[in-house]
Amino acid sequence: MSRATLLGIGALLLWAFLAVLARGAAGLPPLQVTAMAFATGGALATAGLALRGQLAALRQPPIAWAHGVGGLFGYHALYFAALAWAPPVEASLLNYLWPLLIVLLSAPILGMRLGARRLAGVGLGFLGCALVVGPGAAFPPGALPGFLCAAAAALTWAVYSVTARRLSAVPTEAVAGFCLASAALAAIAHLLFEVTVIPDARQLLSVLLLGLGPVGAAFFLWDVGMKRGDPRLLGTLAYAVPVASTLLLLLAGEGVLGPRLALAAALVVGGGWVAASAKG
Repeated sequence: MSRATLLGIGALLLWAFLAVLARGAAGLPPLQVTAMAFATGGALATAGLALRGQLAALRQPPIAWAHGVGGLFGYHALYFAALAWAPPVEASLLNYLWPLLIVLLSAPILGMRLGARRLAGVGLGFLGCALVVGPGAAFPPGALPGFLCAAAAALTWAVYSVTARRLSAVPTEAVAGFCLASAALAAIAHLLFEVTVIPDARQLLSVLLLGLGPVGAAFFLWDVGMKRGDPRLLGTLAYAVPVASTLLLLLAGEGVLGPRLALAAALVVGGGWVAASAKG
């Protein structure tokens, strides 16, 4: 396993805390959370570039900015909206269709081989996600928009992640600028469509931790992993993240672990293990 792939796994570990920290900021509008978290992560990263004399890394072509800002802002705006509008445990698991989509998209976009074992693992993971929101699942009225946002977020992040390899010449340091631009875009959208809420201590701490980890350092680790590591392996190992994320949500009192949810988690973990053990 290469160093780049290991760094990508570091991002997965940080993303396990994304849902529980986002729920810690519950009560704040989704676009406001997006703007505050990106501003935190982007400002710290840009300050680090300035101290090292690397601000020139922010000078990138328009296609790089469109890819970076579109992926980062689009995914997180949709994800935070999903957690705000749908049951958080189910929405979080549905969002984790993105590992499945990364594995599948690596073949047509990057020309990478899938093979029967990876496809079997992907299939198991998909069954686990489908079990969460499929027939027989009970949801409160009005949850559908949140679930649609979760599915759209999954597609957005998968496309962003796989196509990052096509932009491998763009240095990872440029992500700092993408974060700041995403914060600005989210702030504008927030002012246009939402009412600003003054955060309390819990909400403010949650947003700051989001900006430091899942909406900060994780992006830089993931960028290295997707550009220089194995996207198929990272995509399949990412199946462990919804399980860790779900457990953290349950420990925080955000849901109940019933038989259906437990079986879904087992399918997701099993699928990730099967696909990750494939050769080549």
